[in-house]
Amino acid sequence: MTSNLSKKKCVPCEGGAKPLNRADVQDYLDEVSDWAMDDEGKKISKQFKFKDFIGAINFVERVADIAEMENHHPDIHVHYNKVLLELWTHAIGGLSENDFILAAKIDANK
Repeated sequence: MTSNLSKKKCVPCEGGAKPLNRADVQDYLDEVSDWAMDDEGKKISKQFKFKDFIGAINFVERVADIAEMENHHPDIHVHYNKVLLELWTHAIGGLSENDFILAAKIDANK
């Protein structure tokens, strides 16, 4: 179902589409490393740790480039040498395949 997520392209998601259910989210989570679903099943997140602040900022810049190419944007929280990324599809108030495509691409470019 989700093989080669990092080779897929995010597609525009309009409001009115249904978010993924928990079972589908779990299937997608099995395809990405160390991403976690929130308690409501509406977001995924992952924390990345770096040697120092500049390492974290360099990573954020790479994430920004990927997000712009995919036109799908995470929430980014920087805490010195740690970066927390949160993904969900705002237009549908939950998760879509786009979130997992972006997660896979971010992981591939860490």
